[in-house]
Amino acid sequence: MKISYRLLFLIAFISACQSERDDYTANSVTYNLFQSSEYGYSGVATARELRNGDVELTLKLTGPSSSDPYFFPAHLHFGSYDKPDAEIAFLLNPIDITTLESKTILGKLSDGSDLTFSELRIFDGHLKIHLADEGPDYSVILVTGNVGINENSIESFSNEKVSLCIPNYPN
Repeated sequence: MKISYRLLFLIAFISACQSERDDYTANSVTYNLFQSSEYGYSGVATARELRNGDVELTLKLTGPSSSDPYFFPAHLHFGSYDKPDAEIAFLLNPIDITTLESKTILGKLSDGSDLTFSELRIFDGHLKIHLADEGPDYSVILVTGNVGINENSIESFSNEKVSLCIPNYPN
């Protein structure tokens, strides 16, 4: 009887792994997120193409976490991180300070366009993660990173060039 339970567990485990593989294509790309304030955060953003054509964007930070409930707002913007008044292209799910992660399925951008995986590869954009979603801490950018066609290396990044973003998001 023990063998049957082990076999059942093994089949369930393999099925779960296979199911996740079935959800995604082989297309993925990772972008660096660079520390942009005195707070000690950096990270990566990974975009994966889902079989249905949608793009899943996962943000993972490294830095101090907390067991207290708190969320860092995150945005996908048009243009490079140094573009003044960069418009928000998409509001991402906030990053939970307990896990330092978030996942978002990208949908229609603020300009009405859809962003497929191949279009993301040539998208002129960047990501910003803020300390807060309003007030003076909104202007504190924890991490920033270019995406798409924009250079995303540590050599090209300059903390002094990080621009603030426009806080209003078109409906």
